[in-house]
Amino acid sequence: MEKLKIAGGYPLKGTVRISGAKNSAVALIPATILAESPVTIEGLPDISDVQILKGLLEEIGGTVDISNNEMTVDPTSMISMPLPNGKVKKLRASYYLMGALLGRFKKAVIGLPGGCHLGPRPIDQHIKGFEALGAKITNEQGAIYLRADELRGARIYLDVVSVGATINIMLAAVRAKGRTIIENAAKEPEIIDVATLLTSMGANIKGAGTDVIRIDGVDHLHGCRHTIIPDRIEAGTYMILGAAVGQGLLIDNVIPEHLESLIAKLREMGVKIEESDEQVFINPAEKLKAVDIKTLVYPGFPTDLQQPFTSLLTRAEGSAVVTDTIYGARFKHIDELRRMNANIKVEGRSAIINGAVQLNGAKVKASDLRAGAALVIAGLMAEGITEVTGLEHIDRGYSHIVEKLQGLGATVWREEMTKEEKEQLKNT
Repeated sequence: MEKLKIAGGYPLKGTVRISGAKNSAVALIPATILAESPVTIEGLPDISDVQILKGLLEEIGGTVDISNNEMTVDPTSMISMPLPNGKVKKLRASYYLMGALLGRFKKAVIGLPGGCHLGPRPIDQHIKGFEALGAKITNEQGAIYLRADELRGARIYLDVVSVGATINIMLAAVRAKGRTIIENAAKEPEIIDVATLLTSMGANIKGAGTDVIRIDGVDHLHGCRHTIIPDRIEAGTYMILGAAVGQGLLIDNVIPEHLESLIAKLREMGVKIEESDEQVFINPAEKLKAVDIKTLVYPGFPTDLQQPFTSLLTRAEGSAVVTDTIYGARFKHIDELRRMNANIKVEGRSAIINGAVQLNGAKVKASDLRAGAALVIAGLMAEGITEVTGLEHIDRGYSHIVEKLQGLGATVWREEMTKEEKEQLKNT
C-alpha cells in the first residue's frame, strides 16, 4: 500500500500526452463479448480498471492479450458464467457486462457493481431497458439475474439522461431482433466511441451522439480493430493543473471540442488557451477570477471535473459556487481541502469557495478517483509537503500520473506506507 508525496509550490511546464479514455475503455472492453472473432482495441490507458476487466473476461473463458496499450480479445470460447462478486465489486462499470452478456447469451448473473462511492447511482434505467427488450430481471442474494428467451427491439425512453444506461441498452440491443429506439439518450463522446466499435463489428446504429439512437439488430457480429478516443477528463485535469501551477503547458492528444465547457470556464477565469486539432496550450494567468460552475450532462460542465476545478478555485480571487446536479455526494474532497487551509463550505448540492488562499501541505485521503485528482492539484499548489493516501482510486483512472507529473517538473513520488499508517488508514 503506497502513499503519494508532493512537494508543492513549483511551477510546471512542458508537454503531457493524454491516454485513451477511461470511460470509453470500461465499455469497449465488455463490448468485445458480443463478437464472434477477435477484437483489438488500440490506445487503452494503463489503469487498474482495464486490468480488472481483463480478468473478468478471462473468468468467462475469453483469451485476452495486452501489449503496448493494445488489447486483443478472443471471445469465441466465452460462456455466460456467473460473476456474482470478486472483481465485479471493484469497479462501477462492471455493469456493462450485463448488456454484453445478455446480448450474446440471453442470460447473465452479475454482482452489484462497485467503484467510487458518490452517493446513489441506481441502475433502474438499465433494468427498464433490458425488460423492454424482453429480459426478466431479478435480484437474488446481492446479484442481478438476467434471463431472456429472446431479445426483441423496443422503444425505450430514459427517464433520466444516463451514460451507463444508454451504453448498456445499446450493447443488449445490437443483437436483438428488430429495431430499438433509445429516446432521451446521453450524448457523451464515449457513447459515440462505443457505437463506432459496434458498427465496425457489424452493428447497425444511427444517431449516437444525439438524444435519439436507432439500432437495427443483427444476428452476428465479427471482430475488428478500433482506436479509442483520448480521455477528455484526464485532459481536463491537466488543463486545470496548467491553470493552477503551469508556466506554459501543452496538452497533447486531445479533442478540444470535447472540452468546450471547461475551456469556456477557464477563459472566464482569465486563463489564455490556444487550441489546435489535437492539442491545447495553457498559458498562465497573472490573476485568476472566481467563477461559478454547475455540472450538467454533456455537453455541459462534466461532473468528473468538478472536484479538480474546486481545487483551482481556491486560488481564484473572489467567491465561487460549485453546484453538482449529477452526484450530490461528490464533495468528500472538501474536508481534505480544508485541512490544507481552503475556505470552503458545503450547502446541499453546492460548495461555496472563498479565495484566494494559500494552501498548505497536509496529510489527506482520496475518497474517490476525481477527489484524488483534486488533492494532487491542491498539493502541487500548496506550500510544503502533501501526503495523499487512497492511491488505488487515482490509479483507476490516471495512467502513469507520477511519471507524467515528473515530466512536467513536479517533485512528486510514491512511498510505501508503514504498518502503523496502514492500520491508521483502516480506522478512518
